[in-house]
Amino acid sequence: MDDQSRARCEQLATIMKALGHPTRAFIVMELAEGSRCVCELTDMIGADTSTVSKHLTVLKNAGLVQSEKEGLMVHYSLTTPCLLKFYSCVEDLVRKDMEEKQKLLQN
Repeated sequence: MDDQSRARCEQLATIMKALGHPTRAFIVMELAEGSRCVCELTDMIGADTSTVSKHLTVLKNAGLVQSEKEGLMVHYSLTTPCLLKFYSCVEDLVRKDMEEKQKLLQN
């Protein structure tokens, strides 16, 4: 593997790791509906602000979300709405896997 391929694969792995936590998956789905402030996400998730901020930092460092400060509030939004196509693909895989397991249980 050459350096360029390695760098590309490392960036893909960083993004996949960022998406690999249920709370961050939830955050991405919520941001797909529109920008949200940390306080809104904190209420939705039911975690403390510092925990939600850490999850947002992981997503931001992976280049998946951006922030904009408005007064005392920080609003986050998705940088790449095409990410939802990836989520849809993964949901299709999950659905297919569940259907196959259900068929096995019925037999």
